[in-house]
Amino acid sequence: MGNETKSSGASSLGGGGGGGFRAKMEHYVYSGEKKHVLAGIGIFTVIFGIPWYLMNRGSNNHRSHQDYMEKADKARKARLSSSSSSDKFSIKALDSVVRVHPQAMGMASMNSNGESLKLCVFDLRRGQNEGQELDKILFFYPPDVSFSTQLSVIGLSEGLITFTRLFSPEAACEVIEAERHSHVFYEAEPDIWMVMVVEKNKEIEAIWRVDALQKVLKEVHSLFVMFHGSIRSLLDKEPTGGLIRSHLYPFITDYLNDLSVGKKLQLPSFRETLKERGTVQMLTLARDAALEVQSLVGVLDSCAGTLRCHSLILFHDLLVSTTLSPDDTVDLFTYSVMRLTSNALSSGTSSWSYLRKGTSLSQTSSRSSSPQLVGSSDPLPLGNGNDAGRVIRPLQHNKWSKGKDGFLVTDIWGKDATPTIWLQQSQERVHLLAYQHKCLTLVLLVPTVAIVNGELDISFVKHQVIENASAKILKVEEKLSKGWGGENAYHVSGYRYLLVDNDMEVSRASPSGKVATLAKETLLAINKLRETVDTEKSRTKQEKEMEICIRAKNNAWAIARLTRGKELYMALEKASDTLLDATDSVQSFSNRYCNGTFSMD
Repeated sequence: MGNETKSSGASSLGGGGGGGFRAKMEHYVYSGEKKHVLAGIGIFTVIFGIPWYLMNRGSNNHRSHQDYMEKADKARKARLSSSSSSDKFSIKALDSVVRVHPQAMGMASMNSNGESLKLCVFDLRRGQNEGQELDKILFFYPPDVSFSTQLSVIGLSEGLITFTRLFSPEAACEVIEAERHSHVFYEAEPDIWMVMVVEKNKEIEAIWRVDALQKVLKEVHSLFVMFHGSIRSLLDKEPTGGLIRSHLYPFITDYLNDLSVGKKLQLPSFRETLKERGTVQMLTLARDAALEVQSLVGVLDSCAGTLRCHSLILFHDLLVSTTLSPDDTVDLFTYSVMRLTSNALSSGTSSWSYLRKGTSLSQTSSRSSSPQLVGSSDPLPLGNGNDAGRVIRPLQHNKWSKGKDGFLVTDIWGKDATPTIWLQQSQERVHLLAYQHKCLTLVLLVPTVAIVNGELDISFVKHQVIENASAKILKVEEKLSKGWGGENAYHVSGYRYLLVDNDMEVSRASPSGKVATLAKETLLAINKLRETVDTEKSRTKQEKEMEICIRAKNNAWAIARLTRGKELYMALEKASDTLLDATDSVQSFSNRYCNGTFSMD
């Protein structure tokens, strides 16, 4: 129902007469003349030869640079063997006392032996000359595979990108589904590509949405840019690529640590289809609490005198207030939930509550004491902090702690150095000051230019926060705690739902514990529903209203409604419900909790 209409009919190539273009094409195709056959063979050879050439030109099949490849491999092995076992960029089994099954977290299990998952970042503008193919590789996971294998993967990806651009110059391929692998593409910056190659697994738990995998790539890139700036800017600063590689390798590998449990990487599966990565989850405020928060934000803005500052306030892992743009809010919110909130500090690892509810404490404690995928702390050239000999690794675990004055402290940026990040909207670097009282976390952003010019001092800003905002912080935390309904605060009895506002980049969903009660057949139906919506959105490239309903094998209903940039996904497991009953339930939910946004009236 809804927008399930399909276009029918085909337009004529000739547009009319028998002597038109179509007639000529039919003559060339069916004539059987030798010159026409040879021309056809030539056309197909060119079309399908481009990907093959690009895939193979960098491999060691070319004798002209076989020595080059062997020397590069020897250099890589020497670099790895010269480091201690804790400093290698290699995959290590985490010695977990308690093994938690990946299904418990709704994530697809992937062996980290390099066969199941490959992730690479490369620059199409580099390595175009014979013998220089390695220059285009900016990052490759797992890093301990041979360079010939890396070039084979990147060569194939480059060939697929080039081939698809022949048909769609403005938007190259997003995914290629092969028999054994899925190739997920994301153009992070012009000619800077991130590609994830995932091995297909017959296990039912390894079912995922391509859009969910793409958002993993988007998230890691957005976080990288927030801390280090764009990849292209680092390449322009140091054209040999050494600087960008020294930042990308530890950063992305630290990020992958958060997706690992034991020896496995956990990719988003169908079990977390009622969650949306790349959005923030907001706390609903009562009127009196909202007024107190507004007053607190005003005080925080004045802590830097006449200078304009930004702030972000979180309660537990939910957003309370922000003065940033939606994109900057998402990035800083994501990092705060990963490393800064009270939940993140108390667990000793990423809380990432919107992905990882249900992770056992025993597993978390064993993770924090186990060796990580990357353990290197050796200085690398040209960091982005105050110490030019360091590479900043903001995603490292157990690097933030709460000081006596309530401000969070870390040595990631160097001893006594203040953390800094980039804001996308204003393109300015700001100092990050995080203050925490119980479950309330405040993030204050102070422009670095003011500190450099001597207009402001970080210690002065901290003093102003403690002096002027302490009373309001206590009051806000008290009001929010009284109105806090716990993890199930947004549970609606009888419904399992996901609400997404694409314009504001905000989402709200049923608690993970409640979603876990859904039958596997229901979750698979929702996953299929979201795939259908993703395909339709990708095809049209514009907002449209639609409603799609799917009946699962267990007679549950999976329903999606889209309107004006907002999306609602819902699962209803009453087997006796007819389609009319299900749509009435959605209508009732929309009227009561969404101000009628998704009503069909």
